[in-house]
Amino acid sequence: MKKLMVVCLLLTAVLGSAWAEETAPPPGADKIVSTLNSGDTAWVIMATALVMMMTPAGLALFYGGMSRYKNLLNTFAMTIASYCIGSVVWVMWGYTLAFGPDKGGIIGGLDNLFMAGIGVNSLSGTIPTIVFALFQMTFAAITVALVLGSIVDRMKFSAWLVFAVLWITLVYCPIAHWVWGNGWMMSMGALDFAGGNVVHINAGVAGLVLALVLGKRIGYGKEAMFPSSISLTALGAALLWFGWFGFNAGSRLAADGVAASAFLVTNTSAAMAGLAWMLAEWIHNKRPTVLGIASGIVAGLVAITPAAGYVNLLGALIIGLVAGVFGFFSVAILKHKIGYDDSLDAFGVHGMCGAWGAVATGLFADPKIMDSARGLFFGNPKQLGIQLLSILATALYTAVATFIVIKVTGLLTGGLRVSREEEIQGLDNAIHGERAFEIS
Repeated sequence: MKKLMVVCLLLTAVLGSAWAEETAPPPGADKIVSTLNSGDTAWVIMATALVMMMTPAGLALFYGGMSRYKNLLNTFAMTIASYCIGSVVWVMWGYTLAFGPDKGGIIGGLDNLFMAGIGVNSLSGTIPTIVFALFQMTFAAITVALVLGSIVDRMKFSAWLVFAVLWITLVYCPIAHWVWGNGWMMSMGALDFAGGNVVHINAGVAGLVLALVLGKRIGYGKEAMFPSSISLTALGAALLWFGWFGFNAGSRLAADGVAASAFLVTNTSAAMAGLAWMLAEWIHNKRPTVLGIASGIVAGLVAITPAAGYVNLLGALIIGLVAGVFGFFSVAILKHKIGYDDSLDAFGVHGMCGAWGAVATGLFADPKIMDSARGLFFGNPKQLGIQLLSILATALYTAVATFIVIKVTGLLTGGLRVSREEEIQGLDNAIHGERAFEIS
C-alpha cells in the first residue's frame, strides 16, 4: 500500500508537469508588493467566523438530525471533535504542509511548522497571513467532518479521532497544496474557487472508502432506520446555507465585485437545487419531504462551490438544477442499486455533486466574472479537460491514501468498528454514557 501511495503521488506530479509551462504565472508575479487592506481583512475575518459556525453548529445539527436517536450525541461528538482536531493539527503542521514553500508541486515545506515565521505584520495579499491561515483552517476542519457522514452508527469514537489526525495530514493537506498552494493542479490551471476538489470530492470519496471498509450497519436494508429529528436537520441546513456565504464569497479573500458575484450565485444555486430535489422526489416518491428540500439545498451549495467565483447567474441556475436532480438520484437510486451503506449520503451529495460542480466550472467559467477563467462555452475546451483530470487525480489519490490511513488507524486502535452489542445498544449510551432524548 505504501508503494501504491508513492506511485499515485508520482503519477499526479507527472500529469501536472505536462501542463505547468503553459499556465505558469508571468515573470515577476511573485514580486508583487502586498499592502494591507482593512476592508478585505474585516470581510475575511467575518467569513472565517461564518465557516467556523458551519462545522460544530450547522453540520452537527444537519448530520445529528439524520442519524438515529440512539446515535445523535455520538454524531455531535464526532463532528465537534473533528473541528477541534482540525484546529490543532492545522496550526501545528497542517498549514505549512498545505501552504508552505512548494516542494515539487506535491507538498508544502516545513518552514511554517507551528506557524513559525508568521507574525502579526505578515501579509498574504491584502490580508494578514494569520487571517488567511485561520480561514483555511476552517476548511480543513469541515472537510474531515464531512467524511463521517458515511459511517455514523458504527465507528469507534477513539478510532475516528486517530483517523481524523492522519487524514487531514496525509490526504487533505496534499490536495489543498496541489490546488491552492502553488502545487501541480494550480500550475496546470485547474479551477476550484472554494473547494470542489479539495473539500467535496475529497470528503465524498474518503467517506465511500471508509464505509466500504467498515461494512454495512446491522439491519441495513432489512429494518427502517428513521432519522432522529428532521427539525434539527432542517435547522442545520439553514445554518450551513448561511455559513456557506463565508465559504464561497470569502474565498475571494477580498471585499469586491467577484465576492459579491460569488455570494449571488451561491444563494441562487442552493435555492434552485432545493426546488429541483423537491420536485424530483415529489415525482418519484409522490411526496415532497423536508429532508429532501434540505438535502437539495446542500447539494446546490456543494455544486456551486468550485464555480462560485467564475460563473454567471445563468450558470448558477443550471448548476443548481442539475445538482438537485443528480443528487436525488445518486442518493435514492444509485446507492441502493450498488448496495453500499453511506449512512448520511456524504458520497452521494458531496462526492457526486462536487464532481458535477468541478465539471460545470469547466463548462460555464465566464471571463466577464474573472479574466483568468474561461470555460468550454466561452471558447476554451481545454479547461474542461483540465477539470476532468483534476477530478480523476483527486479521486484516485484520496481513495488510495484514505485506504492506507484506514489500515494504519486500525492497527493503532485495535479496529475501527464498535462491537455488535454497542451498535445495537446505540453509541450515545455505550460510548458517551448519555442520551439525547428521554424515551418513555
